[in-house]
Amino acid sequence: MSSIRTIAIANQKGGVGKTTTAVNLAASLAAIGRRVLLVDLDPQGNATMGVGVDKNGLERTGCDLLMGEAGFADCVVRIEAPAPGFDLLPSNGDMTAAEVGLMQSDQRERALAEALASVADAYEIVLVDCPPSLNMLTVNALVAADGVLIPIQCEYYALEGLSALLDTVEQIRGSRNAGLRIEGILRTMHDPRNNLANQVSTQLVTHFTAEVYRTIIPRNVRLAEAPSHGLPALLYDQSSRGAVAYQALASEVLRRRERTPSAA
Repeated sequence: MSSIRTIAIANQKGGVGKTTTAVNLAASLAAIGRRVLLVDLDPQGNATMGVGVDKNGLERTGCDLLMGEAGFADCVVRIEAPAPGFDLLPSNGDMTAAEVGLMQSDQRERALAEALASVADAYEIVLVDCPPSLNMLTVNALVAADGVLIPIQCEYYALEGLSALLDTVEQIRGSRNAGLRIEGILRTMHDPRNNLANQVSTQLVTHFTAEVYRTIIPRNVRLAEAPSHGLPALLYDQSSRGAVAYQALASEVLRRRERTPSAA
């Protein structure tokens, strides 16, 4: 059986670097030869735009796949760089219709899991960029996933938001996906000159120890600029601190994966 690992990148709080993490982790894993699928489940389509795909020019998106109106091959887009590239299941405003439609479906919580099962042999790692809310699309991601990667900005309300997400993960684990676990907690947009950021960072490590990635994503201008050029930071400025940090995260994700392989 395939050892594919599906990682939902989730946080119901917006502006924490969720999409930045999805795009740059996908590119960094692809650059070291992993077969990667990036799934954009957010109707804003930011991950889609962030890899240079015009969300408004798409004939098919993940919405069509989830609603059973098209096959996977009809919806997927190949992103050629960084070589050898990776695949994208794109999104745009149509994804809002998928959320509404799923509510009336018998398979409403398992639509994504079923779609991914059909292509399991094609990929080693699937990264799912979730919407910044705990809606039916996010539930689909959590039901389909082996693990949840939680990006957190080190600020005052960070731990409160984390608590709500962990409660949701526990509910999903208890009723719909017993194998779901916390893949890791990622500190993002970190400024070491900020005392509060350092305090929250320390609190996270104290409370969650091994679940917190050693890699810290810095606040970085080049990382913030890259999406407006439709490029991952690795292609926009490979030597930038942001690009280097995501390459380090890719290595750390793979090391953790080797220690705790997906159940076959």
